[in-house]
Amino acid sequence: MRRHNRTLFRVARAILRDDAEAEDALQEGYLQAYNAIGGFRGDSKLSTWFARIVANQALMRLRKQARRAEIVPLQPGAAAGHLNEIPDTDMDQTPERSAQRSEVRRLLEANIDALPDDYRAVFMLRAVEEMSVEEAAAVLKIPPATVRSRLFRARSLLREALAAKIDLACEDAFGFAGARCDRVVANVMQRIAKESA
Repeated sequence: MRRHNRTLFRVARAILRDDAEAEDALQEGYLQAYNAIGGFRGDSKLSTWFARIVANQALMRLRKQARRAEIVPLQPGAAAGHLNEIPDTDMDQTPERSAQRSEVRRLLEANIDALPDDYRAVFMLRAVEEMSVEEAAAVLKIPPATVRSRLFRARSLLREALAAKIDLACEDAFGFAGARCDRVVANVMQRIAKESA
């Protein structure tokens, strides 16, 4: 389990987009695999077989969630046909979303600051201040064609810098080590012991 936990958790998490649901799907997948291990024919790698089982568990959970979402409860004591009012909330205003935007902004600002001076000035005027090519050229006293080429190069440099950071972060995305891994292993082993008893 420890060898495959992170990969299988990421499979379930990609489908369900919820850590707790993904953990549950992973545990159910392990139990299903344990009970069906005698039927493993070896046509594929064991990890692929596990991943297929966990993906199926996650998809089943997703279908159940969709069915539950279709049920709209009636307001208690209200006349038939009147549905609960769903509060109009702006999901982008949550503290989590604000923190995410702040983090992305800090990352972007740091990478803009790292651009060479000529490119940074053009990028700020064109992309951030939304000046036209002609306005930016007048401010910087350079030809419009130079503004266009520097903006193109600045965007390329930013993409490369951000892509490098994203590549480094991808390996750590949806981590599944330490206490979380131990908890899943312990839960699965406990359930197997109960079923065997």
